[in-house]
Amino acid sequence: MVAAMATSVYSCRETTQEKTEDALESIGEDIETNAKKAGEKIEAGAEKVAKEIDEEVNNTDDVNGKNQ
Repeated sequence: MVAAMATSVYSCRETTQEKTEDALESIGEDIETNAKKAGEKIEAGAEKVAKEIDEEVNNTDDVNGKNQ
């Protein structure tokens, strides 16, 4: 009976460890995906800012459909 209980406890511990590892892997994948999305948004914003700066410097900024 003691052997059966020991095996049962050990089996539960292995299952818990596997579930924890799976959860950590999933968290890592989520972090990677969200970091990539954030990087893409930052890059798009930087490109927009660069375009606006270029328009201001070259006096080609279009305000209300009219060049300044």
